[in-house]
Amino acid sequence: MQKVERLLSIIMILLKKEVVSASEFSQLFQVTKRTIQRDVEALSYANIPIYAKHGPSGGYALMEEYKFDKRLVNQKDIEHILVALDGFEQLTTNSDIQLTIQKIKGMSSTNLASKMDVTFYQSIGRSETNEELSYVMKAIENHWLLAFDYVDQQGRISHRLVEPYKVQLREMNWYVVGYCLERSDFRTFKLTRITNIKKRGLFTPREQKMTKKQSIIQETVKPSMTSVKIELDIRVRDQFIERFGREAVVKKTIRTYSAIIPLPENQYAFQFLAGFGNKIKIIGPTHYLDRYTSFLREALALYQ
Repeated sequence: MQKVERLLSIIMILLKKEVVSASEFSQLFQVTKRTIQRDVEALSYANIPIYAKHGPSGGYALMEEYKFDKRLVNQKDIEHILVALDGFEQLTTNSDIQLTIQKIKGMSSTNLASKMDVTFYQSIGRSETNEELSYVMKAIENHWLLAFDYVDQQGRISHRLVEPYKVQLREMNWYVVGYCLERSDFRTFKLTRITNIKKRGLFTPREQKMTKKQSIIQETVKPSMTSVKIELDIRVRDQFIERFGREAVVKKTIRTYSAIIPLPENQYAFQFLAGFGNKIKIIGPTHYLDRYTSFLREALALYQ
């Protein structure tokens, strides 16, 4: 981070918080306390009224009269922005995003009590994915040419040399969009299917832009869908509504519902259905039911 940006960030943070210690600033910007002291001195020389508060809960503060009126957005606008940013912050460890949140909070003169909270389950896998995501974002910023092995949905492994241009979050999965030199076209790669990723020199960004269609190209052809009729227990009704909408789920009795939903005829759809255990039952079509029960028998055979 450049010094000018760090100085601006210090001001924005102090606009929000009453007192911030040198240790907090040091940890946030990953610099020494002495560097923070020099930054504060530089701001003071620029007539920014920052003063030091001593004691156990001491630190740096900004004189109240310096805090200005924000005219572009109101408190509700800021709250809505922070809800989105707080949720996104949980999905990435990107320090620039965390810093942005602090700047936005600095636009409010009062503590925000959000009426909406976004929480994502934290896991070891997500932490590892965040590290890989940070590496890819760094590659995008610095125009690194990336080499990696890619495992498609059929388990086939291919080696790729890719110019990365952007990352996308779809539902709960991260994807890397880039120009694949082997395919001579833009491709989208699921981050968790990438292995052995390494820097292979630099590249000059292409003048040609990705079309909307190119930005969503998958490495595999989208499978054909089958309308599958299912009976489901009330305990899993919410999950089907979240994925397929309320109109797809019809009440039959007090505790049972039926749904007709589009599903591919592959192991990923079967795994999705199997996750509901005895809380669902496939009614038809017959050929889909036969393939699904065959999938279950093969899984059960491992334990017999």
